[in-house]
Amino acid sequence: MKRKICATLTGLLAAVLLASCGADPALSRFKTDMDKFCNNVAEINDAINAIDVGDENAPTLALEYLDRLDKEFQNFAEMDFPEDYDYLEPLADEAGSYMAEAVKSYHQAYADGGYDKSTADYARENSARAFKRVQVILDILHGEMPDNAEESAQN
Repeated sequence: MKRKICATLTGLLAAVLLASCGADPALSRFKTDMDKFCNNVAEINDAINAIDVGDENAPTLALEYLDRLDKEFQNFAEMDFPEDYDYLEPLADEAGSYMAEAVKSYHQAYADGGYDKSTADYARENSARAFKRVQVILDILHGEMPDNAEESAQN
């Protein structure tokens, strides 16, 4: 799913920039920032998926990558959207908030070398909400109205 997000975003932003002939520096900066966000998220995702779950250091390593992911989402939330897309900034803010809560909960779930399944489940739900908001933003930037957009924004 994260690869789909990045691929969709890259294609969308290239099309938007070509249509605008690159005349708007804010749009160019936005494209650069979004590309960086997607690439960094994809790299972190690949690193998390490459962790050997049998390694005794796996939880610590995963939490380190999740901290990096949280930082990327906070940068995303702070991103300056072009004027035509300002209305999407609250969704980006929500994505950042949900990811921050997810990462905090993952740290709690693995505190003191243990594992709390209910806290980890809560973390997963918040992570899914963060990514759902990113997907809604990407769909809208791509000119598509996401299915159940109102429901997506509420979950």
